[in-house]
Amino acid sequence: MTNETLERQIIKLNAMDRFEIPISSLAGKLKRAKPKFAGSLKLPSGQYFGERVYARTEIEDKLKARTLKLAVADYCEKYPTQGQILTQMIEDERSEKETHLYFGVNPGCRLTADDYLSVMTDLGFTEAQAKNLYEPLIETSRIISKKRDEERSVMIE
Repeated sequence: MTNETLERQIIKLNAMDRFEIPISSLAGKLKRAKPKFAGSLKLPSGQYFGERVYARTEIEDKLKARTLKLAVADYCEKYPTQGQILTQMIEDERSEKETHLYFGVNPGCRLTADDYLSVMTDLGFTEAQAKNLYEPLIETSRIISKKRDEERSVMIE
């Protein structure tokens, strides 16, 4: 692989990462806000059927599965010797090695709009859509990344 090809691939990885930051941040905000917002709705008689939308509340009795952590704790309490063996087996599995690729943009260098637009078209956006979304996404990314002063990485194994 030539240095130029490798350079282009690492540029693409940086652009992907820069877009992931604002998108995942917004997704997280939506994921947290949606249940709170839905819980604040006051449905008359537990239901609403409007001209364009509907909503209803249903109460369901469901058995929840015990978490693995609680199950292991209970097992260890009932069977201390075997529990120690099980706990050690779980810890041994957790201690596997991970390989991370650290990446970034050199000081004084920047990715170009074309670098970002290329990633967006690879994701399936048309060129026009990519151009329309580029500015708001990159501006949000810049704001978020100013708060983060860290080297970026991705686990590859």
